[in-house]
Amino acid sequence: MTGEGTNTYIIGTGDVCIIDPGPESDAHFQALLNALAQRGRLRKILVTHSHLDHSPLARRLARHSGAPILAYGNSSAGRTDRMNGLADSGQAGGGEGVDHSFHADRTLKDNESIRLGADVLRAIWTPGHFGNHLCFEWRGAVFSGDHVMGWSSTLVSPPDGDMGAYMRSLDRLKAEAPRRLYPGHGAPVDAPRDRIVELRQHRQMREDAILTQLLIGPRTIAQLVAQIYCDTPPSLQPAASRNIFAHLIDLEERGVVKSSPEMSPGAIFSRCERE
Repeated sequence: MTGEGTNTYIIGTGDVCIIDPGPESDAHFQALLNALAQRGRLRKILVTHSHLDHSPLARRLARHSGAPILAYGNSSAGRTDRMNGLADSGQAGGGEGVDHSFHADRTLKDNESIRLGADVLRAIWTPGHFGNHLCFEWRGAVFSGDHVMGWSSTLVSPPDGDMGAYMRSLDRLKAEAPRRLYPGHGAPVDAPRDRIVELRQHRQMREDAILTQLLIGPRTIAQLVAQIYCDTPPSLQPAASRNIFAHLIDLEERGVVKSSPEMSPGAIFSRCERE
């Protein structure tokens, strides 16, 4: 689910920062040190979110350089009470791997500025793929982490992922009107507005497909996956199940769908009757 791997960005000359050091990897660590030797002194380490493909190398890099780690918070930061309840009831799992040991030396607030020499970056809180997900605006461009990518849609796996929050964060990023996106995986996105609209339409299509199936009758997630993701390779169907689970949680919160006996991946889902 990481395509060709995780993108690590080095910004600045003289005083530099790194966005998303990446997974725990000796080879990647050495590559970063080699690159930094040509660019300047590392002053700040920024982390978009604490999945295992983005954040683990931050601590080793911080120890080596003395640079602080800046992020929205630890791996449970930014969750809603509903998602915390699901986590407490054992409904976690199926995501990209959480860096449970992650912690920031300094937490960032939404819209907070980060100075880098004469330059400035701005943190934009974009929960959805992960509760502590940040994008970073710089000179009109945005480093979009896993929130928006050009090569793939984003996995939303509860309780770390939240579909309602993801859709709101798409709208937030669209309103920012970035000139270009630099995602956590894959190539830059040169038409950000078009890509954001496309991703929103894709999610709406999935929601419509779920509701169409539930009009026929109650369904389990496995039945919904079989009908909606019929062309998806078996290796990707667990991820599809998590995406559908995220949609169903959002639909239940909006009073459109109900679950029996209670919200869980093994529940039976049906449409709510309209008065």
